[in-house]
Amino acid sequence: MSFNDPIAELLTRIRNAAGAKLRFVDISISKIKVQIVEILKKHGFIENFLVNKETKKMRIFLRYTRKRESVIHEIKRISSPGFRKYVEYKKIPKVANGLGIAILSTSLGVVDGDSARQQKAGGEFLCKVW
Repeated sequence: MSFNDPIAELLTRIRNAAGAKLRFVDISISKIKVQIVEILKKHGFIENFLVNKETKKMRIFLRYTRKRESVIHEIKRISSPGFRKYVEYKKIPKVANGLGIAILSTSLGVVDGDSARQQKAGGEFLCKVW
């Protein structure tokens, strides 16, 4: 099954798996998906992920609190193939008053909002997570 927007597919699968309280979710890999998942791991929104290059799949292990509530409250796609949303580095939004992250695709690669502000690099506002 192919999709027109692989980033939206990634975010939707994570959102649905967290809502169903699944331990992990499997998705197909691409470079940008792996970069987004690395940022989610770095900021503690997921526990870990494994990439299997032979089957071209990635297994993402979701993170929950002790009460079995997902640490991801909202994961939302901002820019889409039909409507691109670009921001300059001065206008990168703070997500949930700094509790969440904005993920951007910049000329320096896929980075979180804080890194983009520090490097003074704007770009396409891919998604926000909190």
